[in-house]
Amino acid sequence: MQRISIVMPALNEAGCIRETLRALVPLRRTGHEAIVVDGGSDDGTRELAAPLADRVLVTRGGRARQMNAGAALARGDVLWFLHADSVPGADAGETILAALAASGRDWGRFDVRLSGRHPLLRIVETMMNLRSRLTGIATGDQGMFVRRACFQAAGGFPDIPLMEDVALSRRLKRGGRPVCVRNRLETSSRRWEARGVLRTILLMWRLRLAFFFGADPHRLADRYQA
Repeated sequence: MQRISIVMPALNEAGCIRETLRALVPLRRTGHEAIVVDGGSDDGTRELAAPLADRVLVTRGGRARQMNAGAALARGDVLWFLHADSVPGADAGETILAALAASGRDWGRFDVRLSGRHPLLRIVETMMNLRSRLTGIATGDQGMFVRRACFQAAGGFPDIPLMEDVALSRRLKRGGRPVCVRNRLETSSRRWEARGVLRTILLMWRLRLAFFFGADPHRLADRYQA
């Protein structure tokens, strides 16, 4: 049986990381591993994660850097990059392996469902999933998974502060489009709710368009954090 290594970057995720890791317990019981890579939390994230993960690493901050560090120590045949606020279904591991085997492809992602109840969030998630199918580009919220050999051949995530998932998708797509799994990850809608749903939609569209036309990811990250 092929083995999955779940790589989870985290930074001050004490409020949600236990729920996500508990959802991964059935996978770990069947031989898969969970690696949490902390980027400098000061809220007890590492301590909460330790009993529920196979490894907890500490690196400098930066999601791309964290995920690359976890991937470097992973022992699985397939790497699954899962955000700390994205809760998978109980059969997610089987779904990943079956999707890769049936499609003959080397990478893929899940459909996403946002956790909030705001009506606009239903539109956001639908557009995220549709856009990904049309473009062959996946985002971190969608739980990207990739065969380890393919990830290594692509050079891993580029060390940029934003859009690292989009940049890796572009590299991976050169060897083939992703398999788009319709099973859904439930991902926190806190980012949209904290800033306002419509405002966040417009911001993300502007940032993605700017990145497409070659804008500096460091400047985009500053705009994202503003």
